[in-house]
Amino acid sequence: MNQATLTKPALGAAGDSSAARGRRSTLEIVSAAMLGDAIMMFVALAAASWLRFGSQLADWGVNGRSVLWTDYFVHMVTGTVLFSVIAAHFQAYGVPRMLRFRVLLGTLLKCLSVWIIAYIAVAYLLRPGQPISRLYVLLALLTAVPALIAWRVVFHRLILKQAVRGALRQRVLFVDWSTNANALAEAFVSDRQHLYEIVGCVPAAHGSYLYEPPARVRRLGRYDQLAGLLERHAIEVVVLADLNLSDEETIRLANLCEKEMIEFKVIPSCFQTLISGLHLETMRGVPVLGISHLPLDNPLSIAGKQAVDIVGAVVGLILSAPLIALFGLLVYRESPGPVFYKQRRLGRDGRPFWCYKIRSMKLDAEVAGQVGWTKADDPRRLAVGAFMRKWNIDETPQFWNVLKGDMSLVGPRPERPELIRNFKEEIPHYNARHNIKPGITGWAQINGYRGDTDLNARIRCDLYYIENWNLLLDFQIMLLTLFRQKNAC
Repeated sequence: MNQATLTKPALGAAGDSSAARGRRSTLEIVSAAMLGDAIMMFVALAAASWLRFGSQLADWGVNGRSVLWTDYFVHMVTGTVLFSVIAAHFQAYGVPRMLRFRVLLGTLLKCLSVWIIAYIAVAYLLRPGQPISRLYVLLALLTAVPALIAWRVVFHRLILKQAVRGALRQRVLFVDWSTNANALAEAFVSDRQHLYEIVGCVPAAHGSYLYEPPARVRRLGRYDQLAGLLERHAIEVVVLADLNLSDEETIRLANLCEKEMIEFKVIPSCFQTLISGLHLETMRGVPVLGISHLPLDNPLSIAGKQAVDIVGAVVGLILSAPLIALFGLLVYRESPGPVFYKQRRLGRDGRPFWCYKIRSMKLDAEVAGQVGWTKADDPRRLAVGAFMRKWNIDETPQFWNVLKGDMSLVGPRPERPELIRNFKEEIPHYNARHNIKPGITGWAQINGYRGDTDLNARIRCDLYYIENWNLLLDFQIMLLTLFRQKNAC
């Protein structure tokens, strides 16, 4: 392989790189978010102090009128500083997180939960002789939550404006092209909140592309012109799309980016799934990249999800009992025979279990053991079955599966072993969905992928859910399930 010569590009006329200007813009946005949070928290604590000791609430408790609301000034400052530290620890000021309000909201609620506990502990340490008012603490939480969320809603709308978002976006150049680079480019196009602008690409040092770039991506020149291209196009991020470069050339490219204060990123072609779980660690001094640390690998996350499942299953069974009785009677009247129907499905780690439903098909729907996907206007359906499937009423007995621990309220839909026997060989990453419990509903279902639909798209949805799980996402999916009804599987 011929080694290309990479020379150092000059800085702009002002002696400043585009990457440096981009970092300053980001720092200004982050500083504004931190300052706004601090102001809103201080105002909320001041309001709580006044409500407790300066309003009619001062008559509650002992000697409420004897304390001036300004006497809690130390507590106000302490609470403000403490929240800033906790928010920074939970990465509430990361720009990608700030652009995605649903993710940010979950982070803020987590920060406030930790903050209120830490605030009480620190308050007692600061003034052990004069315990902090419990009513004040409650008022502090009740004022801080809406104040911070309202401020962040306004701030989120401001940074979504094109001018601000444009200042935050980093200009990206790809070295070589691959299927993963193509997927990344598609993600940028489909997500208006992304932080990157693809300027173009250059081939690898051998002069040709591993994978032909799409027409919308500009081909900027040759690899040996890269140094000049970085300056001419104000590049802030270089992405090596495939690892066909020699180790020496890869190091040379990384060193060039380091000198010019340009971010250097590599798409690891050997990892195709569960990317958010990639983790770099050292084994006896040797760096090793592997897949680990997914959200539901955390025991606390598992316990939280299981608690929601148990409560939700109990409530679901109680609320759905009249529906099960009513539609069970209607099924029996239309097609005498068993009201409930059970199917063998695959659960976590590929373990089979019996999945229960109200029967929505004729008794001979699967003659001679022939199984298949259900379809729209399936002739095997009962008249009442069509209505049940439209509104997912036939699946209400699955609350019992959740209570037994076979399923979760939310997760990838469990599939029948007969239909998916070869899927792990034919569909990339199929078995990764079995890392968690299957669910009554899921991210794929609310996006329309149920029954006889695109399996690859369904798997991508399932992997997205596994990688991005949090309780707030579960509640969002459960809510959207009520409004996005599709044919059941």
